[in-house]
Amino acid sequence: MSDTRWLDDDQQRAWRSYLRMQTRLTAALNRQLQTDSGLSLADYEVLVYLTDAPDGRLRPYELQHALDWEQSRLSHHLSRMQRRGLVERQDCPEDRRGAFVVLTPAGREAITNAAPGHVEAVRDLFFDALTPEQVAALRQVATQVLARLDPASE
Repeated sequence: MSDTRWLDDDQQRAWRSYLRMQTRLTAALNRQLQTDSGLSLADYEVLVYLTDAPDGRLRPYELQHALDWEQSRLSHHLSRMQRRGLVERQDCPEDRRGAFVVLTPAGREAITNAAPGHVEAVRDLFFDALTPEQVAALRQVATQVLARLDPASE
């Protein structure tokens, strides 16, 4: 006898639809950003967190936690962004071994230029297809699932 709790037909269809939607939406948003601004979706995410941070700077571990990335992925990605002049690393005066990831003027300009087209794409590809009730339900579902993934974040 199996203890596996298999998905029923409705759950299976919903799960596969979600996966297909997530993959296709991510690809479409990535293409839009690349075409319109030369940024990747990952670049954009990093720049959003830095833009929202006081003084446009975060410690690497804060950025890693916010993005939910592995340390090596973050390090490699920040190096690429640094070579393009979007971010820079600055030493932390309180912690000689520590550093900050800092948004550069070029990084701020890049996200300022990219944001209107990106927001329009998010609206067009996602939110314009939903009713206000569906948006509320989506937020509730996402909140519940995220709480199960990281109970400490509540």
